[in-house]
Amino acid sequence: MSEELNKQLDAAKDHMEKALLHLDDELHKVRAGKAAPQMLDSVFVDYYGTSTPIAQVAAINTPDARTLVIQPWEKSMLGPIEKGITYANLGFKPTNDGTVVRINVPPLTEERRKNLVKQAKDVTEHGKITIRTIRKETNEAIKAMMKSGLPEDDGKRAEEKVQVITDTYISKMDEVLKHKEKEILTV
Repeated sequence: MSEELNKQLDAAKDHMEKALLHLDDELHKVRAGKAAPQMLDSVFVDYYGTSTPIAQVAAINTPDARTLVIQPWEKSMLGPIEKGITYANLGFKPTNDGTVVRINVPPLTEERRKNLVKQAKDVTEHGKITIRTIRKETNEAIKAMMKSGLPEDDGKRAEEKVQVITDTYISKMDEVLKHKEKEILTV
């Protein structure tokens, strides 16, 4: 196969790998009932007039499976951190003890677990659509190469390789989803 064809296949694989990593990041944001610092990734606080991610103004720890402890770098940030968590509307009630902000993560109800599984499936389906789009674009590029002189046998083999790569990444996404579902449904 030609070097240009190999570059095309490598680029497709790289894009699919990025889509898989993005899916993993998105699924980390889906709360599974256990406290995790990533739960606060969407929280921004007012830091001297600037909207700043909470992780840049405080350390976030999980002393146990149901508690998040936010230790600000500056004591004056306790109020803005508490306010930022409340405004983020994550369903948490932060408590401020004068040195740290604590969040007790409530256990998930059965209905909430089912909704989270549905949300995880939706996120995964978007990832699969991205993979299929990459496959389509790569196949179109291969067809264009065949029109401009690439031997048809090489083009067909390349399309088969693209399908194998696609199937591999769809399968990896299914595995990530399966793991997340298990995590969500574990009481």
